[in-house]
Amino acid sequence: MSRFVNEVEGHLLLAATREEGRTAAERFTGPLHWLTDSQRAEVERRFEAEYLVLARTSWQHTAARAGRLRDEYEATYRRLRCRLLAGWLLGCAVLVGVLVMCLAPGA
Repeated sequence: MSRFVNEVEGHLLLAATREEGRTAAERFTGPLHWLTDSQRAEVERRFEAEYLVLARTSWQHTAARAGRLRDEYEATYRRLRCRLLAGWLLGCAVLVGVLVMCLAPGA
């Protein structure tokens, strides 16, 4: 189910990005009144294609950065967990030592 949701989100994101690209292309060619209709369509098509390439590149950079951050956070979490375990074990050892000293005969 999760994979299906991810695929739907991907398709929706791509559709939204295509629409953004079309809108940006129309804004770009709007002031260029000297273009013929076929020239305007070609410029808009190329603009939209470049917009999608830039968006895809941006998504790839974002995904790569997210992966690096995840790895960094997981490593930090593992170190913290080891420190916490070591502290807990040290605390237990000190507590056992104190109990042994207090309960030892002649203390």
